Amino acid sequence: MGKVKDGIVKRGNTWSYVIRVTDAHGVSKPKWKGGFATAEEAKDARDEARVAARRGEFVHRKSTTVEEYLAQWLEAHRMEIRPKTAEDYRLMIARYIVPRLGKMRLQSVKPATLSTFYAYLLREGGKDGGPLSPRTVNYVHSVLRKALNDAVNTDQILASNPALKAKRPKSQGVTAVHDIWDAKQLARFLDAVAADRLGPFFRVAAYTGARRGELFYLQWSNVVLDGSDPHIWIRGSTAIVRGHRVDGGTKTGRARRVSIDAGTVAVLRSHKERQEKERELVGASWPDNDRVFRMEMGTPLRTDLPGEIMRRVIKGLHTSKNPLPSIRLHDLRHVHATLLLKAGVPVHVVAARLGHRDPSMTLRVYAHVLSDQGASAAQTFADIFIEDDEDDTEDGNQ
Repeated sequence: MGKVKDGIVKRGNTWSYVIRVTDAHGVSKPKWKGGFATAEEAKDARDEARVAARRGEFVHRKSTTVEEYLAQWLEAHRMEIRPKTAEDYRLMIARYIVPRLGKMRLQSVKPATLSTFYAYLLREGGKDGGPLSPRTVNYVHSVLRKALNDAVNTDQILASNPALKAKRPKSQGVTAVHDIWDAKQLARFLDAVAADRLGPFFRVAAYTGARRGELFYLQWSNVVLDGSDPHIWIRGSTAIVRGHRVDGGTKTGRARRVSIDAGTVAVLRSHKERQEKERELVGASWPDNDRVFRMEMGTPLRTDLPGEIMRRVIKGLHTSKNPLPSIRLHDLRHVHATLLLKAGVPVHVVAARLGHRDPSMTLRVYAHVLSDQGASAAQTFADIFIEDDEDDTEDGNQ
């Protein structure tokens, strides 16, 4: 190899350049690139590389494949996200991304590559070669967008994120909630299920809007029944990942405080007394994990049991004269939010109870509820002035 002059050197029959690049930790390192036919080509490429380096956009050419990078990325972030989320990412990567893009060099992925990939998934990416739903395709896109953002900003393998410019299905990430129970239907269900051992589970679900996994995780140490402001703390969530029960953080990664009413306090007190009696009967083999909801022997509550009970009770209540629509356990959360919004509770308060990171999400999901309220807003405003006029008339007659 000849002598390096201004970053240019001849190696055998080709030319190479070297520049210094500062990495994410502030360390300056030499970066080489060769294979140029002439010194002029090497100089032009060197100049472009220097400009990119000054902008923080220089990317060294690497042979890392999509599959290799996503495996490294998922492992690096596994401890930062909920176990259920990590498992969802793993499934999306293994089921949809790796089979089509896994062997590609990461740096060869372009926006057009992903646009074609998404079109394929929509056309024949589902079960038995059928179409995949736009919602699932958007979730695949979300995983790629997150991973490739890190490839740009953290790992500096890419100069830009191709997912940001890829053509994908119109967003269906937030689905409006419509066909759910009203207050009378909810009351019918709760009255019917009250005598069941898991009646308190459904009461807390309906009266707090907590997610199913959050209720499985709920511990007595996070339940405050005494004092003037009874409440529960939602501090984690339980999920089934590859057949194993796994505890993790909340969906947003933050704990939240949810106030409870006097009726729910009474139900929880009774539930706790019953659980203490069960504990005495079981004796020393009772698992000491402080969970609020569990099986009679103290073992973890079967995650499918509440759904089974709910379907059975709904079926028993449903008649042609007095129908009770079939809804999912998760829909009790939607019932909670809808009834609060219809009662005029501010959106930001409802969002805080649900654990939404941003009230704008609550607005999007429950836009139909607020729209329904809007129809009566004009009359409500007019009624304010009618009341004022009546007050003025009464004052004048006195």
